[in-house]
Amino acid sequence: MMLIMIAGPYRSGTGNDPKLIQQNMEKLEAMALPIFRKGHVPMIGEWVANPLIKLAGSKQVGDAIFKELQYPTAHRLLTKCDGILRIEGASKGADQDVELAKKLGLKVYYSLDEIPEANG
Repeated sequence: MMLIMIAGPYRSGTGNDPKLIQQNMEKLEAMALPIFRKGHVPMIGEWVANPLIKLAGSKQVGDAIFKELQYPTAHRLLTKCDGILRIEGASKGADQDVELAKKLGLKVYYSLDEIPEANG
């Protein structure tokens, strides 16, 4: 069983439009159940970062508090993960996540089909 981070566009290409950001989040979350059904634990950085960002008093996506917490949260989470699934779409943050995952020696997947079933 692996803890697998799902990385892809969140703000990228949205102009910070909340509806477009939500659509990106739904694309990320759509990968979670299939990963779970393969016997693993899915993780999305925003699942942890967004509540922290709100608690810290962020007023809008992309403000100083958002920037202080969003990427560092994902990077800290990656140190606890076994792998990362990079979904399609341009994303500076997701590309940084993959680069860090490689440095940490994590498995990097580019499709759900590449993720093996968990043993047991």
